[in-house]
Amino acid sequence: METETRSHRRKWRTIRLLIFTSILAIGALGALIFSFFIYIKILGPPPLAIPQSTLYYANDGSVIGESNSGEKRYWVTLDDISPSAINAAIAIEDRTFYNHSGFDFKRIVGAVVANIKSMNKVQGASTITQQYARNLFLTMDKTWKRKISEAFYTIRLEGNYSKDEILEGYLNTINFGHGAYGIEAASQFYFGKNAKDLTIAEGAMLMGIPKGPGIYSPMINYEKAKNRQLLILKSMQETKAITTQIAKEAAEEKLVFTGVHPHHRADSAPYFYDVVKKELLNTVGLDERVIALGGLKVFTTLDPRQQEIAEKVMHETFSTDSDIQVGFAAMDPKTGFVTALIGGRDYDESPFNRATQAVRQPGSTIKPLLYYAALERGFTPSTLIRSEPTTFKLEGNSEYTPHNFNNHYANREVTMAQALAVSDNVYAVKTHLFLGERVLVDTVKKFGINSKMSAVPSLALGTSGVKVVEILNAYSMLANGGKKVEPIFIQKVVDYRGKVIYEVEQKEEQILKPEHAFIMSQMMTGMFDSKLNGYASVTGASIANQMSRVYAGKSGSTKSDSWMAGFTPGLAAVVWTGYDQGKEITLTTDKLYAKNMWIRFMERSIKGQPDKLHTFRPPAGVTAVPIDPSNGKLATNMCPVFRLTYFEKGTEPAEACTEHLLTGPN
Repeated sequence: METETRSHRRKWRTIRLLIFTSILAIGALGALIFSFFIYIKILGPPPLAIPQSTLYYANDGSVIGESNSGEKRYWVTLDDISPSAINAAIAIEDRTFYNHSGFDFKRIVGAVVANIKSMNKVQGASTITQQYARNLFLTMDKTWKRKISEAFYTIRLEGNYSKDEILEGYLNTINFGHGAYGIEAASQFYFGKNAKDLTIAEGAMLMGIPKGPGIYSPMINYEKAKNRQLLILKSMQETKAITTQIAKEAAEEKLVFTGVHPHHRADSAPYFYDVVKKELLNTVGLDERVIALGGLKVFTTLDPRQQEIAEKVMHETFSTDSDIQVGFAAMDPKTGFVTALIGGRDYDESPFNRATQAVRQPGSTIKPLLYYAALERGFTPSTLIRSEPTTFKLEGNSEYTPHNFNNHYANREVTMAQALAVSDNVYAVKTHLFLGERVLVDTVKKFGINSKMSAVPSLALGTSGVKVVEILNAYSMLANGGKKVEPIFIQKVVDYRGKVIYEVEQKEEQILKPEHAFIMSQMMTGMFDSKLNGYASVTGASIANQMSRVYAGKSGSTKSDSWMAGFTPGLAAVVWTGYDQGKEITLTTDKLYAKNMWIRFMERSIKGQPDKLHTFRPPAGVTAVPIDPSNGKLATNMCPVFRLTYFEKGTEPAEACTEHLLTGPN
């Protein structure tokens, strides 16, 4: 009896020990699992950044360029993916996706049994989450280390992201072959459409490819691709995603494959494209890898129509036998948005951008800025200065003698309006020296020109170099009534998740006096008006017959530079032509390229647009009076010619012209 009691006690002692040990083991396991999940949370969500193609958009939403590493990747949200493609993915890859926590243990057991029976790997059990983890972080080798890492990343994904986020990521990273990664790139390549527009048949065809892109691509083996599509349609029936009838119709649908990737390097605006990439670095503050592979959407200011017009008129205007180069830019004066840009005649031969990088002497295109400064200091369009050969005595006993074109001088007093129209150099230098040489240096800065200026007498004739975009900026300020602008190439940048990471801010700031800006613009229309002919012809006479509306403009020339710049209130454009090495321009045809390209661009770009966008409207502080161009006085009925001229109210001439009282009008 005693022996039996001792045995009974030992038995219960053993049971209690086992229970205690089990509790300890379960507790330790629980603590281990709890610690593991705490560790997962401390690690935080794994980064999902993978290489994505960056796309560049014009102002009409069309794609003008792309940067990638040879793999086409365009991230789209679930809302931008056809539900049929989503259902196809779930049906064939992971039917319990929304119910498991990253692993489908029932499928794992089933796969193991099937593989053992066949003595081969005939069935896989990877969930969508596991496949996404593999796509994101891991190599495709089949080692145990890789499988453990895959499981670890799977848990991290499930512990930190929603099911929809994981599914979205999976559909955006799987390989569809032919360099297409993700559903959007695949949809574009195979069917030439967006992923949101895929039909049931197309979605089922696409989702059959990732199992083996080299085997199930319809571009490689249509029969195998078709059989896989039918399998997926059957799976979609089984998951109740579609009916039997819809599956039958989808199976019979004839599919048309394009086999073309839609985007590539910008062919139409390569110089503009380069500027945008520099702006992403310098203005937006992104690094080169993010720019190239960050899946960005870069919304630029380029107007495809204007760019096409600019390139077409360049090819029409320039002789193929000439080596002369060109720099061109156009801008919306109200916003500063650069709408078209050409940095040279052939990007492949020379990517050097002559519109944004080259610093060249502007010649007489600087004069409107000088005369604006004069308006601020009491000059008017009727201010008279004598035009005659003049040698200026400077400090240190030096001399400076400017010359008019072809040595044509009035040898009398001329108005500022006429001096600008015929581009009188003597008038400009006298004005410059009267105001003080520092005045023009300071004034050009107000107009957004940052190139260094030398405070010398010849500055009035444009001897200090500037860039094409700087002259464009300055003239745009005259066009918009004196508001601050600067050349803008990027409107907005959006990351691959759709978050806006940069958007241009525009604050209206009045820099110039509106009345003076308008008066200056009106004086600049004079270069096309034969009423201002006199001792010399107006400088725009050669292209005036091509004009269908009023333009303000100014040409400029040096021995090695030829310019034409001008605007309406709705569009400004600048053309520079010359040789890269500063060779003298000697041929007459070479000297006409800038003007002809400018007027052809302006006329074609504005055609069909509302007149109100390009009509000059005077501010309240100015008044228009008829002026005799030869003397700047109020014109009478006896004057042979008069021109309606604008003045700031209170500064218009009070004296009437009396020179033609005896002779009368011609």
